[in-house]
This record gives sequence, C-alpha cells and structure tokens, in this order.
Amino acid sequence: MEAWDPLRSLFLWPTVWLLLLTGRAVANTEGDALYALKSSLKDPGSVLQSWDNTLVNPCTWFHVTCDSNNFVIRVDLGNAQLSGTLVPQLGGLKNLQYLELYSNNIIIPDSLGNLLKLRFLRLNNNTISGSIPLSLTGITTLQVLDLSSNNLSGTVPSNGSFSLFTPISFQNNNPSLVSAPSPPPAVTPPPPSQSSSKTSRTATIAGGVAAVAALRVVAPSQASGPFL
Repeated sequence: MEAWDPLRSLFLWPTVWLLLLTGRAVANTEGDALYALKSSLKDPGSVLQSWDNTLVNPCTWFHVTCDSNNFVIRVDLGNAQLSGTLVPQLGGLKNLQYLELYSNNIIIPDSLGNLLKLRFLRLNNNTISGSIPLSLTGITTLQVLDLSSNNLSGTVPSNGSFSLFTPISFQNNNPSLVSAPSPPPAVTPPPPSQSSSKTSRTATIAGGVAAVAALRVVAPSQASGPFL
C-alpha cells in the first residue's frame, strides 16, 4: 500500500476545490437563468413553485432535468398555463437539448438561437406572432421543431436546420406565413442522339481510311529513290 504523502495532498486539495467551485458556478448561472424565466412569466397554477434560487443548483426543481455533471439538459413546461416572454438569459443554457413549451401563452426571443445543442423544440399552440427568428436556423443539432398553431407571419426560412422540416412544423399559423421559394432544379444536358453518334463514328472511320490511302501513295515514291 502506498504511504500517505501530506505534501501531495496539499497540492491536490486546491485542484479539487477549483473543480467544485467551477461546477457550482455553472450550476448557479443556469439556475439564475431559469429563475429569471420564472420571474418573467405569469404562473397561475404555481407550476414553478419549486424553482428556488437559494438552492445550490436547479437539478432538484420540478420540470428540470440535468445530466451527471449537473448541467441542465431538459425543461418540460408544456401545457402549464404560463404566459409572458421568454427571457434572453435562457440562451445561456448551453447544454439544453429539450425545450417543451407547447400550449402556453408565450413569446420567444432571438436568443433561443444560442442553444446550440438543442435537439427538440416544441412551441406549438402558443400566441407567438411576428417572423420566425432566423437565429433558430443556426442550431444544426435541431431534429424536431413544432411552431404550428401560432400567429407567425412572413417567410419560413429554408436554410440551415430548417431545410429538414416539413410544412407540418408550421401549419395553422397566420395565413400570410409562406414557405421560401424552392431553388430552381438543376438542368441536366440531354444525352447525345444516336444519329449524331453514328455521324461522328462515320467521320472517324472516313478520316482513318483517307490517312491510310495517303500513306500508300507516299510510300512507293520514297522507296524508288532519285533517277539515274
């Protein structure tokens, strides 16, 4: 068994404390972001009652899921009778993968585009109006998007991750919401016709025959040499 080295422990403890403090700082930052969200929303059903910013991290709050490193990866607040505006601080949840906010009465900010690990975003059946935030097209990990049954208008983006989604993701919005025009199809040149191929082959054969005939004419004259 290795003997206990007090000098080694002296150097090890600062590293342990640094890791603990870093994890706590990240957890507090995410907790602050979620508490700011709670403060901005009307919550008649007290769904967010457990969101207490005096706790070490938000991983014990209802409707919040964390990974093994205490990073928030999921927020489930669908059909919670919430109303208000999502705060920009929500974009600070850098590890968030699932955001369920369907069937409420909320407004979304452009800062949602900062959630670069987001995979599922369900905002259907709200009262979201205006244009779809273009920042959402930059979330390359996005696999499921539902913005249906809102009051969105303008043009549905077709670039980035939005190229994967069908009209079902945007149905039942303001009638003025239209899809972006599709790019023109690539033009493929037609294959050469058989007649042109035959003509080209005939010309090649004729050229070869003419070359052979010329060689036959030239060859005897070179072999005869000068006259004596």
